[in-house]
Amino acid sequence: QVQLMESGGGLVQAGGSLRLSCVASESIFSISPLGWYHQAPGSQREWVATFPRIGTTNYADSVKGRFTISRDNAKNTVYLQMNSLKPEDTAVYYCNGVRYGREYWGQGTQVTVSS
Repeated sequence: QVQLMESGGGLVQAGGSLRLSCVASESIFSISPLGWYHQAPGSQREWVATFPRIGTTNYADSVKGRFTISRDNAKNTVYLQMNSLKPEDTAVYYCNGVRYGREYWGQGTQVTVSS
């Protein structure tokens, strides 16, 4: 019974930045791992980044050096800072979390990068 809600998407020019937010209905201390995925039209949903319970964050090769995943436990929120955006980043972005062995997804937020 975890609800995840993404926000922060929009239209941005190539080279610009966006920060996506995902607010969880439950304490994110109990949700791990937390991550971000994206899905372009007609494509499969792809993994983007993960914030594990322990250890370091992980990123898909396509976004390394440009995207940063972070969290604010007090706000029950995970973020995805996206810099140097490219048109190929255009997709619906979803946050994801696992709590007590169950996987949860948000509804997604649209990111569109123009050339």
